[in-house]
Amino acid sequence: MLPDEDNACPSTENKKTPPPYIFFYDFRNVLKNDELGREIARIAFPAALGFVADPIASIVDTAFVGQIGPVELGAVGLSVALLSLVSRITIFPLVSITTSFVAEEDTIGTTTSVSDKQETESLEKGSAVNSESKELIPKDGPFEGAYKSNSLAVSSFDVEKIQIQSQRKHIPSASTALVIGAILGFIQAIFLISGAKPLLHLMGISSDSPMLLPAQQYLTLRALGAPAVLLSTAMQGAFRGLKDAKTPLYAIVIGDVTNLILDPIFMFVFGLGVRGAAIAHVISQYLITAILFWRLVQQVDLLPPSIKHLTFSRFLKNGSLLLIRVLAVTFFLTLSASLASRLESAPMAAFEVCLQVWLATSLLADGYCVAGQALLAGAFAKRDYAEVTAIASRVLQLGLLLGLMLAAVIGVGLGFGGRLFTNDVDVLHMMIAAIPFVAGTLPINAVAYVFDGVFFGSSDYAYAAYSMVMVSIGSTLCLIFLSSSYKFIGLWIALAIFMSLRASVGFLRLGTGSGPWNYLKS
Repeated sequence: MLPDEDNACPSTENKKTPPPYIFFYDFRNVLKNDELGREIARIAFPAALGFVADPIASIVDTAFVGQIGPVELGAVGLSVALLSLVSRITIFPLVSITTSFVAEEDTIGTTTSVSDKQETESLEKGSAVNSESKELIPKDGPFEGAYKSNSLAVSSFDVEKIQIQSQRKHIPSASTALVIGAILGFIQAIFLISGAKPLLHLMGISSDSPMLLPAQQYLTLRALGAPAVLLSTAMQGAFRGLKDAKTPLYAIVIGDVTNLILDPIFMFVFGLGVRGAAIAHVISQYLITAILFWRLVQQVDLLPPSIKHLTFSRFLKNGSLLLIRVLAVTFFLTLSASLASRLESAPMAAFEVCLQVWLATSLLADGYCVAGQALLAGAFAKRDYAEVTAIASRVLQLGLLLGLMLAAVIGVGLGFGGRLFTNDVDVLHMMIAAIPFVAGTLPINAVAYVFDGVFFGSSDYAYAAYSMVMVSIGSTLCLIFLSSSYKFIGLWIALAIFMSLRASVGFLRLGTGSGPWNYLKS
């Protein structure tokens, strides 16, 4: 739902404020513990913890596999990289679309439920009920149930039934996301199982490599968990749209702890090796899915009145745009890793370590991305542009502060903590050389990730997709030239350019008051 100039933000209606002002709006209260600050924190902190929970569990999981041997460790590492690549293409569009659509429908449903509640109360009092019978015909809207009945006599039983049904929300996008998630999950499982061997060949494992068999075993078994992964992803998006980031966090933590407990049991007690690690992971994924489904059905009516209430066309249209965006980002990062692999062993190892630290710390900003997306989607649905301005400026400012804090921590910590990753003097020397780029770009990264939430919360999917394609093309040209001319440092300069351009397109959109932000010029 895009704003128009007839619904200008009340706070800017009587005075001309240039659109760039949104970045500085109420900046002195950025850390204020007001209602908006608490609502952002309530969503952002659990979401950020949920983002880092899985990488931490994967590190421990890898440590268990490493106890078997280097061949198995390498096999699992390549399989996990392949799974991450395939999953990223499907997971990111699904969870992003679901969060925004559920937030919009929940906001609209909350607004319309006020009249429904008043109607129910009047039925209880008998003020609107004929002594003999009354025909109850609910409103027929895009986000309301279509429970129609002819000559339905209203009794105390009927009123109680209405109350029970009203406790659960009618959110068609939640049901649609689950259907799409299940379909994508089965397709992904079939694709990975049937193509395990050729896919591993593409990842660099030759037919005579000792890593092929364990990698194929691990990949095939992990693929059985694809339906659970996609379903849990869809439900995480639904909960975030409902502004509930705690439930997904609890489910993820329970699943990861279960995985860590089952890993040594299946791997060493039962002697299943890498197959045991895969089985433990799949069990944990289905446990996460079960927990999320159990909690979601308590809040949302997942059985719509008819299939026409599902929003497949809307999901497919906007999901395809986000798929374009994901492919553009994935292409650039994959090319960066590929060019790094052509360097000598020391700079290649240093690049991989620094890249993982760079990406992992930047993920913390995704908490503000999720908070901004969910809150902005609701505010746009209400056409409350004063709230839109307040939310967008606050999450961007908080993202910048978080990035500055992370830059200070990594700038100091990576120099002293490099030995946690390696004792090789040459690798440590290259890591120190990369610190200005790794730490210095974290504020830019944080703001760029928060802009993702701003784009998705304002349903600005076309701009998010096509601008990323242009950013990726420009950055790729820089990457090819800089990596060939300046090698290791050239790679990091190109990465810095990539993230700077990502942030720049966000500043351009809001700063010029274009697209959904044209109300800023009113």
